[in-house]
Amino acid sequence: MSTATLPQGDWIRGISVQQPHATCILTGQKGIENRPRPWSWRGWLLLHASQQTDRPALRLPLIARTIRGRELTTGAVIGVARLTGCHQDPDGSPPCTPWAQPGLWHLEVSDVQALALPIPARGQLGPWRPTEDLVAQVLQQLPDLRP
Repeated sequence: MSTATLPQGDWIRGISVQQPHATCILTGQKGIENRPRPWSWRGWLLLHASQQTDRPALRLPLIARTIRGRELTTGAVIGVARLTGCHQDPDGSPPCTPWAQPGLWHLEVSDVQALALPIPARGQLGPWRPTEDLVAQVLQQLPDLRP
């Protein structure tokens, strides 16, 4: 399938995540992203590192170990991941992973692929539709990425 025949924006969305959480996902160590509301959409996501950095999180041992020696790019798409599910831990149960925050929805991500060169972009809250140009730039670096 050529790039020209891909459905425009229907097979991929974007997710904006603050640093250092975006880099933790990019490493493959953080397989969930915590969100206040569930997402029904499933499929490929552009992993966008937002302009904001969660500075207190930099001091958490789990995060500090995961990001050690890595650049924390902001304001750019830094990779892609597949959103495979969304769940909330049952009340009173232990967290599904050390990354899970109680009471929030956990977006389950897998198949993470880093971009060699971050692509400057603006993100949004919630799942957002990337422009055709942004998807084309990602596909230049990941030509085998397909719906």
